[in-house]
Amino acid sequence: MKVTQSAALPASLASEARKLGTALARLRIARGMKQEQAALRAGLSRNTAYRLEKGDPGVAIGQVLRYLDAIVPGKTLLDLLAETDPALAALAAREQRRRVRDLSKRELDEIDF
Repeated sequence: MKVTQSAALPASLASEARKLGTALARLRIARGMKQEQAALRAGLSRNTAYRLEKGDPGVAIGQVLRYLDAIVPGKTLLDLLAETDPALAALAAREQRRRVRDLSKRELDEIDF
């Protein structure tokens, strides 16, 4: 009988694997790279890249490190988890929601047609 890696892991470890995958995906997006491009640079299939970003615990650690190096050469796994990359800060700023304020009387008059 085949047992999947995620079924064999405790829930807390499966959650950690998903966090690692999410961190990889966010870094790739922040760097403006498509998943297919990152996979190609890492020498992986796009399916493996997808599994990495979903946090599949069955993916080898070497593949994780190659994928990370393809996205940001020279970065370590600790750098990824510490979220020290400036591109991540820029992505977070873009994702922040901005409050919408009411227009002033003057602004309403300017757009009234």
